[in-house]
Amino acid sequence: MNLPTDVLSGPTGVDTSAPLARANPTAKLAVAAVVSVALVLTTDVVTAGVALLLVLACLPWCGLGPRELWRRGWVLLVAAAPTGVFTALLGVDSGAVLVPLGPLDVTEGSALAAVAVVMRILAIGLPGVVLLATTDPTDLADSLAQDLRLPHRFVLSALAAMRLLGVLAEEWTALGQARRARGLGDEGLVGRLRGFAGQLFALLVLAVRRATVLATAMEARGFGLVRERTWARPSRFGPWDVAVVLGGLLLAGTATAAGVAAGTWQLVLAG
Repeated sequence: MNLPTDVLSGPTGVDTSAPLARANPTAKLAVAAVVSVALVLTTDVVTAGVALLLVLACLPWCGLGPRELWRRGWVLLVAAAPTGVFTALLGVDSGAVLVPLGPLDVTEGSALAAVAVVMRILAIGLPGVVLLATTDPTDLADSLAQDLRLPHRFVLSALAAMRLLGVLAEEWTALGQARRARGLGDEGLVGRLRGFAGQLFALLVLAVRRATVLATAMEARGFGLVRERTWARPSRFGPWDVAVVLGGLLLAGTATAAGVAAGTWQLVLAG
């Protein structure tokens, strides 16, 4: 499986002049956090559905076209689909039986819960996809350090890790090509699964080695010194960024209000 190096992070192929794309990274991070908190507090289908619809309605202002959105967000569907299936099969049964499967009947209640789970995953994940797709890692690091005042050791470590995502994608492709050149991983389904596990372990070893070398190099260059740092590029949090955060709060509040009005909203901790 070949992964494009720009799928995981970076604004490549994105219209960075779009209104939401040019917002401060901290503002976009705050929106993602607010939406996530609102959906984690409840599991009802109305809140999740309204939140997902509102998130989808905002996508045209994020600078992501349908093709770019699919390239960067397909992993959400990969995560949501099996979760929905397992919830439908193993969830609490209630209401009429829709699909009789013996002990794993799919009922109205379990199907509704499955739909809610899928929509929650998509609604929580899409703001994160937008954040990574429309934000340069260096801009994100500048914002975390200057706007949120996070420790510079954490910020610089996170920046280095994000910069290595593309490198890991290239190494994954190289590992797959090397295995195919040696005739490995083509012995049916079991062989392919075994080959995938071996390739994943090899990538993990390479990642640990790269992280060790990178950490040593950063320490040698003084990145770990405990003192006040300066930043080459200032990060500004302006009125538009405040409006973006307020928009996120409005989105989360609207979804929650819809769930309360429909009578389906229920605090998870209370249930």
